Amino acid sequence: MRNVMNISKKVFIMVAMMATIVGYANDGYFFINKKDAKKTVLTLSDVKVGNLFTIRDTNDLILYEETIQKPGVYMKGFNLTALPDGIYFFELDKDMEVKSIPFSIEQGKVAYSYTSFETVFKPTTVIKNNVIYISKLSLNEAPLKVEIYKDEGAYKPYKLIHSETLTTSSKNLKRAYKIKDETVGNYKIIYKTEGKEFTQFI
Repeated sequence: MRNVMNISKKVFIMVAMMATIVGYANDGYFFINKKDAKKTVLTLSDVKVGNLFTIRDTNDLILYEETIQKPGVYMKGFNLTALPDGIYFFELDKDMEVKSIPFSIEQGKVAYSYTSFETVFKPTTVIKNNVIYISKLSLNEAPLKVEIYKDEGAYKPYKLIHSETLTTSSKNLKRAYKIKDETVGNYKIIYKTEGKEFTQFI
């Protein structure tokens, strides 16, 4: 009976802790809990090895960076109160998307903008039969700038061979580029969208 009581207490404590976390913030992925005036505990669900977690400012200056080493749940405490007044972002770079949630610092106080949680889906690149296929999911139908560079060989910079901005009235951007036989080689594609930049080498 004592064991049953102990287990029940543990379950109740765990549920209470989760309720506290969810009460502060829950977007389905980020969980934020302010334990006290200085310490913020961030929990990320369903992370994978190799995912990149960062804290950055509005100028994309990275203040903290960590590569996830264990799959599952990531939890870490931060003292954010020493940061200068301004807007910052918790950001998780996953395989196919980048998730971020902003927070602000004002006179040593931390505030979170839960409604501004954002997911930016990465462009995908597939090459088949000398054709480059590009696709991008954008829930807000944001434009996608595409820059294709060709490797010019050792000690030479990549040469820009094509640049355009793709727009669509749907949530899916798609484009195909034919590679001419005389230009077969190594390429770098830079994508710019929704304030993010992604680079793909093919």
